[in-house]
Amino acid sequence: MYPAYNPQLTGGRVQWPESAALAAQAGFPGVDVGLTSAMRGGLEQTRQILAMNHLRPAAVDLPVDFRKDDETFRRGLTTLPDAAAFAAAIGCPRMVTYLLSSSDKPKPEQRKLLLDRFQAASAVLAKAKVRLGLEFLGPLHIRKAQPYEFIWRMDEMLEFARECGPNCGLLLDVWHWHHAGATVADILAAGKERIVHVHFNDAAKLPPEEVRDNQRLLPGEGVIDLKGFLQALKKIGYEDALSVEVFGRGLKEMPVDEAARLGLEAANKVMRAAGVL
Repeated sequence: MYPAYNPQLTGGRVQWPESAALAAQAGFPGVDVGLTSAMRGGLEQTRQILAMNHLRPAAVDLPVDFRKDDETFRRGLTTLPDAAAFAAAIGCPRMVTYLLSSSDKPKPEQRKLLLDRFQAASAVLAKAKVRLGLEFLGPLHIRKAQPYEFIWRMDEMLEFARECGPNCGLLLDVWHWHHAGATVADILAAGKERIVHVHFNDAAKLPPEEVRDNQRLLPGEGVIDLKGFLQALKKIGYEDALSVEVFGRGLKEMPVDEAARLGLEAANKVMRAAGVL
């Protein structure tokens, strides 16, 4: 396991490719790669940026819009083979996205729609040996944002991911793991093959109705059982990135180098204490 720079650490102010230099300056071993920008720069340039900054590519976002109409989805799907091949070629066979935990459609209807779309996407990615991580969102305010509640628990998202394809699993954000009431046992049940990528942060102690997804803490500043979380990941053999994704906490008001440094220092401290670094 290793910590990786995520653009939210600097309030989204430093994106790819500038994020690579910032991540290296702060001392991160890894970095999230902005797929669209990287593909625009080209394969060789992307490889060179990673190599010269001594960085491992942590994850890329799924570049297909699955939230709109069928035509938009199908159009996006036609671009996926090239994107998957690019991700694999830079040594990052991991794509991730999130699923909102409420919908304007009844749950069975929304589930069927998304299952069909993710099965199609997973099949394309499998040809390039790329895995797809789906993120569940736990906080109450997201579950209540639209008329119908959708998948928000880890075990249910894992079941859904398994139906999507053998190369499909979870983008496991410790924030959502905590707020969805998931446990170490859920991580062990998922196993290495189904944890595609991890987001790392912390949460204040608040009643569920006061939790807001855009207000997070640096690892070690809150009440999440990060030690148990990390040791469970170690037990299943997870060996990829912990992308430090922290919204809020005043980071966007700080100089970008300070915000990046604080993120890495916090992650390293917690990882050492848990015996995984």
